[in-house]
Amino acid sequence: MSRMHSSKRGRSGSKRPMTDKNPDWVQQSPEEIKDLAAKLAGEGKNMATIGLILRDQHAIPNVRLATGKSMKEILEEKGIKPALPDDLSNLMKRAVEVNKHVQMNKKDLHSTRGMHLIESKIRRLTKYYKREGLIPETWFYSMANAALEVE
Repeated sequence: MSRMHSSKRGRSGSKRPMTDKNPDWVQQSPEEIKDLAAKLAGEGKNMATIGLILRDQHAIPNVRLATGKSMKEILEEKGIKPALPDDLSNLMKRAVEVNKHVQMNKKDLHSTRGMHLIESKIRRLTKYYKREGLIPETWFYSMANAALEVE
């Protein structure tokens, strides 16, 4: 599959092993894993960071295999829902950082174009999330709102 804003192809990456059951050496029960994920989410960690912490510090290679549910389903079950989806908040964080750079370096046209591309991705995602009902219809993107929500 090709990239969104270039004519290049995607990079190949590592693949997960083809397994459909949880390894025998995982010591925690599914309920312990769910409670641990909820505790980490309560500390302000996002879903990707929670998965990394569970993998690296608690020896849980795959949350879905261990619990039968995805990280998003686990957090929704525990009543923890972020204000914005993770991909939208990550794009907004990138836009704020690039905007700070462009404000200090007015003649950096490459970064200015990069900021425009990031903002177009944000607008595209916003339309999708409004259509799916994941964010309110009254929500809109602006750099001022992004700076407040991200920081």
